[in-house]
Amino acid sequence: MKQLLMLTLVILVLAGTGCSQQNQGGQVRPAPDFKLETLDGKTVTLKDFKGKVLILDVWDTWCPPCRMEIPHFIDLYATYKAKGLVIFGAALGRDGREAVITFSKKNKINYPGGIANDELLEAYGPISGIPTTFIIDQKGRIVRTYVGYRDKGVWENDIKTLLGIK
Repeated sequence: MKQLLMLTLVILVLAGTGCSQQNQGGQVRPAPDFKLETLDGKTVTLKDFKGKVLILDVWDTWCPPCRMEIPHFIDLYATYKAKGLVIFGAALGRDGREAVITFSKKNKINYPGGIANDELLEAYGPISGIPTTFIIDQKGRIVRTYVGYRDKGVWENDIKTLLGIK
């Protein structure tokens, strides 16, 4: 819980800075395992997505750049799900689980999501702002990390490259 409070503070400070980075140091690294409860009460781990391209998005309902990216993720998931893409939205849940569920329904989010826990934030950290999005390849490696808003074309390029689509 302490890390979640610190992260919220950092996010508030960085909200107007346009902070962004790509692929933390440019190195591919193994994605840490995680265990998260989905919004519908199931438990998922990184192993559940083996063989898929996974976009792991750390976000929250009150975050304007996060909200701007969600329509991109909805479209991309609809387009590439059958080809091997999974998107998982790990919300910080500052306003509570019910707020995330309500937001997800209202915005017709079609991909799975849940509430980020301290273990995920520590394993994938340091997370300096949201959205922070990890692109994980079929072998379970983080190949890109983005902090801040990205246009749909950025995501689509990464997805096509990893899925071998021209």
